[in-house]
Amino acid sequence: MMKIKYTLLTLLISCMPVASQNTGVEKDIYNLQTGFLGIWFNHEHRLLNQISLRTEIGFDMGFRGCSDCITTYAIAPVINLEPRWYYNINKRTAKNQKTNNSANFITLQIHCYPNWFVISNHDNVFVSNQIALIPKWGIRRNIGNTNFNYEAGIGIGRKFYLDENFSDTTADLHLRIGYTFK
Repeated sequence: MMKIKYTLLTLLISCMPVASQNTGVEKDIYNLQTGFLGIWFNHEHRLLNQISLRTEIGFDMGFRGCSDCITTYAIAPVINLEPRWYYNINKRTAKNQKTNNSANFITLQIHCYPNWFVISNHDNVFVSNQIALIPKWGIRRNIGNTNFNYEAGIGIGRKFYLDENFSDTTADLHLRIGYTFK
């Protein structure tokens, strides 16, 4: 008699409809993004339903000039690490919108410029070893029903110059367009 009950219970559970909709952040996604002054490749890995860890490597570009000198440009490598909280991703998923981690987010960006090399139009241009900690708010959205996306974020934090034992307030504004690989 007990065997029949377990068999019926197993059969009943196996016949129940199951929703297989992905909720929350994606397990793993890869992005190639470009913005006004750079290009970056990143990977986001889901830690929790609304939290991912984003690792990124890329190149930032900058210009410096003055009234009596030749304008200098520099391209330097940058490494970023960001735990991101996508605080409205469940609401967007409930509306059956394609996510690819498209939602509003809050992050603490750890931004590192190692003094490995600099590409410039002048000799002896370098970037000081520096790390910045920047709390940021941002938004990420898909463009149409494609894997193309745009992203914007803003924050203010502290930049630490490691070779000089000096720190300063810094701001970060990013505007990017990219493509998500799955």
